[in-house]
Amino acid sequence: MMLYKEPAPIKDKENPFESMMSRFNIAAEVLGLDEEVYNVLKSPTRQVIVNVPVTMDDGKVRVFEGYRVIHSTILGPSKGGIRYAPDVFLDEVKALAAWMTWKCAVVDIPYGGAKGGIICDPFSMSAGEIERLTRAYTSALQDIFGPDRDIPAPDMGTGPREMAWLMDEYSKTKGSTEHAVVTGKPLVLGGSLGRVEATGRGVMVSAMAAMNKLGMDPAKSTAAIQGFGNVGAWAAKLMNDRGVKILGVSDISGAYWNDNGIDIDEAIEYKNAHNGRLEGYKGAELMDDPGDLLTAKVDVLIPAAVEDVITIHNVDRIQARLIVEGANGPTSYKADNIINEKGIMVVPDILANSGGVTVSYFEWVQNRMGFKWTLDRVNERAERIMNEAFERVYAASQKYNVPMRIAAYIVAIDKVAMTYKYRGGF
Repeated sequence: MMLYKEPAPIKDKENPFESMMSRFNIAAEVLGLDEEVYNVLKSPTRQVIVNVPVTMDDGKVRVFEGYRVIHSTILGPSKGGIRYAPDVFLDEVKALAAWMTWKCAVVDIPYGGAKGGIICDPFSMSAGEIERLTRAYTSALQDIFGPDRDIPAPDMGTGPREMAWLMDEYSKTKGSTEHAVVTGKPLVLGGSLGRVEATGRGVMVSAMAAMNKLGMDPAKSTAAIQGFGNVGAWAAKLMNDRGVKILGVSDISGAYWNDNGIDIDEAIEYKNAHNGRLEGYKGAELMDDPGDLLTAKVDVLIPAAVEDVITIHNVDRIQARLIVEGANGPTSYKADNIINEKGIMVVPDILANSGGVTVSYFEWVQNRMGFKWTLDRVNERAERIMNEAFERVYAASQKYNVPMRIAAYIVAIDKVAMTYKYRGGF
């Protein structure tokens, strides 16, 4: 079974939490955030570490370390994915949880931010081992999770299958079926139509909105997309459908380039038929250095793979007029100033890839209503929310004369701070 993968940073060389806080501090200074609110928002509300014993297929018991970090519940119950990977570490999960708070605030949905992770290698484990791990982790956090408390979702290394196990295990502990405890579920268990493509759709909507501000005609524009997984492939398809010519894409097997434009539908079909990889694809030439995709001559660059790919080492050579961040943390904090000096517009991760959590919110709402929406309704509402969020961030960018990244933090922090004050603080 193919796992649904949503973009998330791996191990940021600058430390992901410190990188997030560097941008948070700039926005807080622009807003003139008072000390009380600053101190409340800078640190997670709760950090839970659990040791989870699991009986492996060989009969031996292994103990896995797992995390759940709740950054904030000021706007509502916390929301965020669970990642299975061998390099999960606490500061990464803290950064992801904070990013979720800002994402939810930017798109104006009533969630706080959370994230979870387990140190494991899911690709070396059997389905049975992963199921037992997921159920044990759920049981250990049964007092943390809840439809009105903390709502998990898929992240890297997890997918609908794992969310189904989590929902089932949690439901057993409560004695009733609790669909709304988790999002990203299979459709037959209360998942939402449009969820799989939601993050890529949000990237497309953000790109179209930014191109409009820059006076760029999609039919005369070109793009390169780093990462051709779920997010990158959907972003490529949806942008291509709107006239943008995709000249280059890349995945773990390399970067592929076609001066005449890549046939995206063909590339997706090839990838799906070859274990999710483009290796051997003949519809484009394999580039000598995959890193050259980031600095290629295109109008729009979409990093949709992993963190820290745009750094001080390559930012000077980027030729795109617009960067739309499909991944979390793809741009190094140290590269921000150079990007700004070059006059490149960046639609930041906490805005551009928030389409996923938006449709997760729709799934939660549908579960609580006991009613399913049509795909057209999901897409129409998601695109409206993304466009409204873009306009708020763009307006803040103009008002405060700051880059879009800092403007997104300003919008998010201001919303959370005002809500905190209305609720009375501590």
